[in-house]
Amino acid sequence: MNLRRRDFIKTTAASAFTAPLILNAQKAKMIKTAVIGAGWWGMNIAQAALASGQCKIAALCDVDDSQLSSAREKLRPLTSVEPKWYKDYRELLQDEKPEIVIVATPDHWHALPTIAAIEAGADVYVEKPICHTINEGRAMVKAARDHERIVQVGLHRRTSPHNMSAINFLKQGGAGKIGMIRSFVHSDGGRGRPTPDSDIPPGLDWDFWCGPAPYRPYNAKMHPRGFRAFLDYANGQLGDWGIHWLDHILWWSEEKYPRTVHSIGARHILQDNTDAPDTQVVHYQFEEFIATWENRRYGGNDAEKHELGIYFYGTLGTVHIGWHDGWTFYPVGRNAEILHELPQLHEPDQQNIPELWSNFLACIETREKPVCDIEIAQRSTNMSLLGVLSAKVGRSIQWDGEKEIIADDPEANHYLQRDYRAPWIYPR
Repeated sequence: MNLRRRDFIKTTAASAFTAPLILNAQKAKMIKTAVIGAGWWGMNIAQAALASGQCKIAALCDVDDSQLSSAREKLRPLTSVEPKWYKDYRELLQDEKPEIVIVATPDHWHALPTIAAIEAGADVYVEKPICHTINEGRAMVKAARDHERIVQVGLHRRTSPHNMSAINFLKQGGAGKIGMIRSFVHSDGGRGRPTPDSDIPPGLDWDFWCGPAPYRPYNAKMHPRGFRAFLDYANGQLGDWGIHWLDHILWWSEEKYPRTVHSIGARHILQDNTDAPDTQVVHYQFEEFIATWENRRYGGNDAEKHELGIYFYGTLGTVHIGWHDGWTFYPVGRNAEILHELPQLHEPDQQNIPELWSNFLACIETREKPVCDIEIAQRSTNMSLLGVLSAKVGRSIQWDGEKEIIADDPEANHYLQRDYRAPWIYPR
């Protein structure tokens, strides 16, 4: 391959979203925006919306008064608009009729508010993973298409300069032919200990927080921010970090889905009251390569060069794409030049939400599909959810990605959705 690697790094780093699709703020009207889920990450997205100069946050919705209060204080220095408070997203949609809705709730609450916002005529920015079970995602895509709404998903690494240039490097054959891909997160931590259930904090509607998922007694380990480690409300590390790196596989390969998935997940170490696997390995079989995911929530140390990310193993060398450590190409040959590109990230929390939001606004104007359209994110979410599903049934599954069913396996297909708790109705 005739690729001058230094020039590649220089030009792709300079061009990878340094000129994103930004509307002229002086010409654009302020877009009425509402936030459903006003916690930590919802505020990161809301602040990016305000920083665009094109959005006004008209309303905030959260079942927890303390999060609403905190959100208002965070936004007060950034805008003269005082957003209205809601605890029921249905009332917000009916009363405010927002043009944009941000959905940043726990995972089990992504589907219903997104579909309701779409049906109310809003364009939506929803956090990843898009859903908790696979058939929710199907319903979300259908709603977006039926109502011709723009739905952007918070896979912000799709607009991160170093992630983009790494994928371009791979697509141009920089690492040669790829035969194997390994994605992973290895976390710090020890065994932990149980957190006892406790009284529901004042101002928190815990029944609404549980919503369509099973009701469990309030536990401070679940809320705020701990829900991902409980399988009733999320899907552990595979549903959280996994979707980012598994998305890179589909992004690079332009495949839509794996053929076969086999997962093993267990709790070997943790002794707290979470129930997601502390150790998990998933194998994905594609037409021309094999991919794996692995995570553990203990034993973090410096034994491995990178604590998270994804390796692409090719005939010319290995590419690692990470987070704080950017991306690196380790070529074949002892004396060959190692290539490295640093990340370009935003505070707080080292993310690339502004670039993704800019693309979202541009697509609202043009009505083109965004860089992380709901259908793209559905496929990446399915990668995570199929790994969870395989571990539940304890065997390999054959995924028919066109029909979105598991071939010849009624038991496994049962897990494509779950019963909702009354009065909530599973989306069809």
